[in-house]
Amino acid sequence: MTDVTRHAVDEAALLSLANELAQQVQAQEAQLEQTGLTIYLLGELGAGKTTFSRGFIQALGHKGHVKSPTYTLVETYELAPWFVNHFDLYRLADPEELEFMGIRDYLGNHRIVLAEWPQRGAGYLPPADIIITIDYAGSARSINLSAQTKRGRVLLDNM
Repeated sequence: MTDVTRHAVDEAALLSLANELAQQVQAQEAQLEQTGLTIYLLGELGAGKTTFSRGFIQALGHKGHVKSPTYTLVETYELAPWFVNHFDLYRLADPEELEFMGIRDYLGNHRIVLAEWPQRGAGYLPPADIIITIDYAGSARSINLSAQTKRGRVLLDNM
C-alpha cells in the first residue's frame, strides 16, 4: 500500500497537508462519489486530529467554524457533492452506541467519513480507505498517511 509521511512544524503545515488531501479528493470526485470515502485519524490527545479535520473540511469549501464533535459524536457538513461526517469517538462508551445513533445514515455514496478515535467504533465504522496517524515529534508533528484500499492509494499516489 502507499504511504506518505510528512513533518509539520506548526499548525499551518498541518492545515496545508489537509488541504493537499482535500484537493486530491476533489480531483477524484467522480470516482469517489459513488463509493464514498472513509478516513481514520489516529493520535494522542492534542496531536492535531481535529485541526487536520478542520483544514480538510474547510478546503472542501466550508466557510464557517468547524466544531469539534467531542460531545456530539458527529458533525455533518453538506459540501456538494459531499456530506462530510466528522466523528470524534473519544467519549464513546461502547461501539454499539453508533448503532443507536443511526450510524448507517452517515455512510454510503456521496459521504466522506472522518473518524477520530476510530478504534472505539470497531465493528460499526466502515473500513478505512486512508489511515492518518499524527505523532508528536518534539514540538512538531510527524504525519503518516497510509492507503488501505485502491481508492486511498489513488489519492495518496498524487501527493
